[in-house]
Amino acid sequence: MNCNLSFLRSAAPPRGQKPDVSVLNSEQQEKLRQFKIKTRIDNERYLRSHPEVDVLIGGFLRFADFHLCHVFFADHFTNPDLQAAVVSKMQENSGLE
Repeated sequence: MNCNLSFLRSAAPPRGQKPDVSVLNSEQQEKLRQFKIKTRIDNERYLRSHPEVDVLIGGFLRFADFHLCHVFFADHFTNPDLQAAVVSKMQENSGLE
């Protein structure tokens, strides 16, 4: 079984195509460019201030079985030991063991 995550990109253009920004006037294109820059900066700030996100995603990707992704996603993120595992990994990463 393949894991179809296409619903995550529902507003994206078809695979292999880039968004057509030529339909925007120059003011809209500049606003879009500024929005993208601000969004990237905000995302980077958030991720830097929340190292647990890196641990969660890293742990998930390390053990992910994408053939049974719907089951794996649910099992991984509802694991009652997940919080303890994240805390332990964060302590290990910071050398505080």
